[in-house]
Amino acid sequence: MKISAALAILQDLRFAIQAAFVPTVVAVLKSPLLIIHPHEISRIFMSHVWKLFGNGVDENGRPVKEQLIRANSHGVVLDIGAGHGHTVLYLDPIAVTKYVALEPNALMHSEIRTLAATKGFTEEAGNLAILPYGAEHVSLIVSALGGPNTVDTIISILTLCSIPDPERTLDALVRNVLKPGGIFVFYEHVLSHRDDVAWWQRFWTPIWKRAFDGCRLDRPTHVWVAKMDAWKEANVWGKDGEEEENLFWHRVGRFVKKD
Repeated sequence: MKISAALAILQDLRFAIQAAFVPTVVAVLKSPLLIIHPHEISRIFMSHVWKLFGNGVDENGRPVKEQLIRANSHGVVLDIGAGHGHTVLYLDPIAVTKYVALEPNALMHSEIRTLAATKGFTEEAGNLAILPYGAEHVSLIVSALGGPNTVDTIISILTLCSIPDPERTLDALVRNVLKPGGIFVFYEHVLSHRDDVAWWQRFWTPIWKRAFDGCRLDRPTHVWVAKMDAWKEANVWGKDGEEEENLFWHRVGRFVKKD
Protein backbone atom coordinates (compact mmCIF):
# COMPACT_ATOMS: atom_id res chain seq x y z
CA MET A 1 0.00 0.00 0.00
CA LYS A 2 1.32 3.44 -0.88
CA ILE A 3 2.33 5.42 2.17
CA SER A 4 0.41 8.44 0.84
CA ALA A 5 -2.81 6.42 0.93
CA ALA A 6 -2.03 5.05 4.39
CA LEU A 7 -1.45 8.54 5.81
CA ALA A 8 -4.27 10.35 4.00
CA ILE A 9 -6.45 9.86 7.05
CA LEU A 10 -4.32 12.38 8.96
CA GLN A 11 -5.88 15.22 7.00
CA ASP A 12 -9.38 14.15 8.06
CA LEU A 13 -8.25 13.92 11.67
CA ARG A 14 -6.76 17.40 11.46
CA PHE A 15 -9.96 18.86 10.02
CA ALA A 16 -12.03 17.09 12.70
CA ILE A 17 -9.92 18.50 15.53
CA GLN A 18 -9.95 21.99 14.03
CA ALA A 19 -13.74 21.92 13.74
CA ALA A 20 -14.66 20.34 17.05
CA PHE A 21 -11.94 20.79 19.68
CA VAL A 22 -12.63 24.38 20.72
CA PRO A 23 -16.47 24.15 20.88
CA THR A 24 -16.15 20.89 22.80
CA VAL A 25 -13.81 22.49 25.35
CA VAL A 26 -16.23 25.41 25.67
CA ALA A 27 -19.09 22.99 26.34
CA VAL A 28 -17.08 21.25 29.06
CA LEU A 29 -16.15 24.58 30.66
CA LYS A 30 -19.84 25.51 30.76
CA SER A 31 -20.78 22.13 32.25
CA PRO A 32 -17.75 20.75 34.16
CA LEU A 33 -19.66 17.62 35.21
CA LEU A 34 -19.25 16.43 31.63
CA ILE A 35 -15.76 15.35 32.69
CA ILE A 36 -17.26 12.31 34.39
CA HIS A 37 -19.31 11.51 31.27
CA PRO A 38 -16.72 11.01 28.53
CA HIS A 39 -19.26 9.49 26.15
CA GLU A 40 -21.28 12.71 26.25
CA ILE A 41 -18.12 14.66 25.45
CA SER A 42 -17.58 12.35 22.49
CA ARG A 43 -21.09 13.08 21.24
CA ILE A 44 -20.55 16.82 21.53
CA PHE A 45 -17.30 16.49 19.59
CA MET A 46 -18.99 14.35 16.94
CA SER A 47 -21.88 16.77 16.53
CA HIS A 48 -19.41 19.47 15.48
CA VAL A 49 -17.39 17.08 13.32
CA TRP A 50 -20.50 16.01 11.42
CA LYS A 51 -21.42 19.61 10.66
CA LEU A 52 -18.16 19.71 8.72
CA PHE A 53 -18.16 16.21 7.21
CA GLY A 54 -21.84 15.24 6.87
CA ASN A 55 -22.70 16.85 3.55
CA GLY A 56 -19.44 15.80 1.93
CA VAL A 57 -19.79 12.20 3.07
CA ASP A 58 -23.34 12.16 1.74
CA GLU A 59 -22.23 13.54 -1.60
CA ASN A 60 -19.45 10.95 -1.87
CA GLY A 61 -21.97 8.13 -1.54
CA ARG A 62 -24.75 9.74 -3.56
CA PRO A 63 -24.53 7.52 -6.70
CA VAL A 64 -24.76 4.37 -4.57
CA LYS A 65 -27.54 5.64 -2.34
CA GLU A 66 -29.68 7.00 -5.17
CA GLN A 67 -30.03 3.47 -6.52
CA LEU A 68 -29.86 1.45 -3.30
CA ILE A 69 -32.24 3.43 -1.10
CA ARG A 70 -34.77 4.74 -3.57
CA ALA A 71 -35.34 1.35 -5.19
CA ASN A 72 -35.66 -0.66 -1.98
CA SER A 73 -37.43 1.58 0.54
CA HIS A 74 -41.13 1.28 1.19
CA GLY A 75 -43.65 1.39 4.02
CA VAL A 76 -42.16 2.06 7.44
CA VAL A 77 -38.43 2.77 7.08
CA LEU A 78 -36.00 2.53 10.01
CA ASP A 79 -32.75 4.44 9.46
CA ILE A 80 -30.26 3.25 12.06
CA GLY A 81 -27.63 5.81 13.06
CA ALA A 82 -29.38 8.53 11.08
CA GLY A 83 -26.84 11.28 11.78
CA HIS A 84 -28.28 14.42 10.18
CA GLY A 85 -30.89 12.37 8.33
CA HIS A 86 -29.36 12.47 4.86
CA THR A 87 -31.06 9.14 4.08
CA VAL A 88 -34.41 10.90 3.87
CA LEU A 89 -33.22 12.74 0.77
CA TYR A 90 -33.32 9.44 -1.16
CA LEU A 91 -36.76 8.28 -0.02
CA ASP A 92 -39.86 8.37 -2.21
CA PRO A 93 -42.59 10.04 -0.08
CA ILE A 94 -45.21 8.10 -2.02
CA ALA A 95 -43.67 4.68 -1.33
CA VAL A 96 -42.57 5.44 2.25
CA THR A 97 -45.35 5.89 4.77
CA LYS A 98 -43.12 6.72 7.74
CA TYR A 99 -39.47 7.62 8.25
CA VAL A 100 -38.09 6.51 11.61
CA ALA A 101 -34.69 8.04 12.37
CA LEU A 102 -32.74 6.20 15.03
CA GLU A 103 -30.11 8.56 16.41
CA PRO A 104 -28.77 8.40 19.98
CA ASN A 105 -26.98 11.75 19.68
CA ALA A 106 -29.72 14.27 20.48
CA LEU A 107 -27.51 17.08 19.17
CA MET A 108 -28.23 15.74 15.68
CA HIS A 109 -32.03 15.76 15.98
CA SER A 110 -32.68 19.32 14.82
CA GLU A 111 -30.78 18.59 11.60
CA ILE A 112 -32.89 15.47 11.03
CA ARG A 113 -36.11 17.47 11.41
CA THR A 114 -34.91 20.13 8.99
CA LEU A 115 -33.90 17.69 6.26
CA ALA A 116 -36.94 15.46 6.73
CA ALA A 117 -39.28 18.43 6.35
CA THR A 118 -37.83 19.16 2.90
CA LYS A 119 -39.23 15.78 1.78
CA GLY A 120 -42.57 16.18 3.54
CA PHE A 121 -41.77 14.05 6.61
CA THR A 122 -42.73 15.77 9.87
CA GLU A 123 -43.71 14.70 13.36
CA GLU A 124 -46.85 16.81 13.08
CA ALA A 125 -47.93 14.86 9.99
CA GLY A 126 -47.21 11.59 11.76
CA ASN A 127 -44.82 10.30 9.09
CA LEU A 128 -41.63 11.13 10.99
CA ALA A 129 -40.36 9.69 14.27
CA ILE A 130 -36.97 10.40 15.84
CA LEU A 131 -35.88 7.82 18.40
CA PRO A 132 -33.02 8.76 20.77
CA TYR A 133 -31.69 5.21 21.06
CA GLY A 134 -28.69 3.29 19.87
CA ALA A 135 -29.36 0.36 17.52
CA GLU A 136 -28.46 -2.04 20.35
CA HIS A 137 -31.50 -0.91 22.39
CA VAL A 138 -33.82 -3.21 20.48
CA SER A 139 -36.48 -3.57 23.18
CA LEU A 140 -36.86 0.22 23.39
CA ILE A 141 -37.09 0.46 19.61
CA VAL A 142 -39.76 -2.24 19.45
CA SER A 143 -41.76 -0.51 22.18
CA ALA A 144 -41.53 2.88 20.45
CA LEU A 145 -42.69 1.35 17.17
CA GLY A 146 -45.74 -0.19 18.84
CA GLY A 147 -44.67 -3.81 18.72
CA PRO A 148 -42.36 -6.33 17.06
CA ASN A 149 -41.81 -6.77 13.32
CA THR A 150 -43.43 -3.53 12.22
CA VAL A 151 -40.71 -2.19 9.92
CA ASP A 152 -40.71 -2.83 6.16
CA THR A 153 -37.21 -1.52 5.44
CA ILE A 154 -34.10 -1.15 7.59
CA ILE A 155 -31.34 1.09 6.24
CA SER A 156 -27.78 1.31 7.58
CA ILE A 157 -25.54 3.97 6.06
CA LEU A 158 -22.04 4.13 7.55
CA THR A 159 -23.41 3.11 10.94
CA LEU A 160 -22.45 -0.50 11.68
CA CYS A 161 -18.85 0.64 12.09
CA SER A 162 -19.71 2.21 15.45
CA ILE A 163 -22.42 0.00 16.97
CA PRO A 164 -21.38 -1.95 20.08
CA ASP A 165 -21.56 -5.73 19.56
CA PRO A 166 -22.74 -5.32 15.95
CA GLU A 167 -23.34 -9.01 15.16
CA ARG A 168 -25.67 -9.46 18.12
CA THR A 169 -27.41 -6.14 17.43
CA LEU A 170 -27.98 -6.99 13.78
CA ASP A 171 -29.46 -10.34 14.65
CA ALA A 172 -31.84 -8.75 17.17
CA LEU A 173 -32.91 -5.97 14.81
CA VAL A 174 -33.65 -8.34 11.95
CA ARG A 175 -35.38 -10.88 14.17
CA ASN A 176 -37.47 -8.46 16.25
CA VAL A 177 -37.94 -5.29 14.19
CA LEU A 178 -38.01 -6.23 10.49
CA LYS A 179 -41.16 -7.77 9.04
CA PRO A 180 -40.99 -11.17 7.32
CA GLY A 181 -40.22 -10.40 3.70
CA GLY A 182 -38.79 -7.02 4.73
CA ILE A 183 -35.68 -5.52 3.17
CA PHE A 184 -32.37 -4.63 4.82
CA VAL A 185 -29.88 -2.51 2.88
CA PHE A 186 -26.49 -1.15 3.84
CA TYR A 187 -23.68 1.01 2.53
CA GLU A 188 -20.70 0.65 4.86
CA HIS A 189 -16.94 1.04 4.95
CA VAL A 190 -15.48 -2.31 5.93
CA LEU A 191 -12.28 -4.23 6.58
CA SER A 192 -10.39 -4.62 3.33
CA HIS A 193 -9.71 -8.02 1.78
CA ARG A 194 -6.14 -6.85 1.15
CA ASP A 195 -3.78 -7.62 4.01
CA ASP A 196 -1.74 -4.43 3.58
CA VAL A 197 -4.77 -2.15 3.63
CA ALA A 198 -6.32 -4.09 6.53
CA TRP A 199 -3.10 -3.65 8.53
CA TRP A 200 -3.35 0.12 8.24
CA GLN A 201 -7.07 0.06 9.04
CA ARG A 202 -6.32 -1.78 12.27
CA PHE A 203 -3.44 0.60 13.00
CA TRP A 204 -5.59 3.74 12.71
CA THR A 205 -8.76 2.43 14.36
CA PRO A 206 -7.80 3.17 18.03
CA ILE A 207 -7.18 6.82 17.09
CA TRP A 208 -10.03 7.20 14.60
CA LYS A 209 -12.70 5.84 16.93
CA ARG A 210 -11.81 8.48 19.53
CA ALA A 211 -12.44 11.32 17.10
CA PHE A 212 -15.49 9.83 15.39
CA ASP A 213 -17.60 8.54 18.30
CA GLY A 214 -16.61 4.88 18.16
CA CYS A 215 -16.30 4.50 14.38
CA ARG A 216 -14.03 1.56 13.51
CA LEU A 217 -12.21 0.98 10.23
CA ASP A 218 -11.57 -2.71 10.87
CA ARG A 219 -14.98 -4.40 10.84
CA PRO A 220 -15.88 -7.02 8.20
CA THR A 221 -19.49 -5.91 8.35
CA HIS A 222 -20.40 -7.30 4.94
CA VAL A 223 -19.23 -10.76 6.02
CA TRP A 224 -21.21 -10.64 9.26
CA VAL A 225 -24.43 -9.64 7.52
CA ALA A 226 -24.08 -12.17 4.70
CA LYS A 227 -23.57 -15.12 7.06
CA MET A 228 -26.83 -14.51 8.95
CA ASP A 229 -29.38 -17.27 8.37
CA ALA A 230 -32.32 -14.84 8.26
CA TRP A 231 -32.19 -14.18 4.52
CA LYS A 232 -34.04 -15.62 1.55
CA GLU A 233 -32.13 -13.22 -0.72
CA ALA A 234 -28.62 -11.90 -0.11
CA ASN A 235 -26.49 -9.70 -2.36
CA VAL A 236 -23.25 -7.81 -1.63
CA TRP A 237 -21.25 -5.76 -4.12
CA GLY A 238 -18.64 -3.03 -4.29
CA LYS A 239 -18.69 0.69 -4.98
CA ASP A 240 -18.08 1.47 -8.63
CA GLY A 241 -14.77 3.10 -9.36
CA GLU A 242 -13.39 2.80 -5.83
CA GLU A 243 -9.68 2.10 -5.56
CA GLU A 244 -8.66 -0.81 -3.38
CA GLU A 245 -5.88 1.18 -1.69
CA ASN A 246 -8.49 2.98 0.36
CA LEU A 247 -8.78 2.91 4.14
CA PHE A 248 -12.51 3.49 3.68
CA TRP A 249 -13.24 0.49 1.46
CA HIS A 250 -16.99 0.23 0.90
CA ARG A 251 -19.40 -2.64 0.42
CA VAL A 252 -23.06 -2.37 -0.51
CA GLY A 253 -25.72 -4.93 0.39
CA ARG A 254 -29.36 -5.80 -0.17
CA PHE A 255 -31.04 -8.57 1.84
CA VAL A 256 -34.59 -9.86 2.05
CA LYS A 257 -35.81 -11.55 5.23
CA LYS A 258 -37.34 -14.99 5.03
CA ASP A 259 -41.15 -15.12 5.12
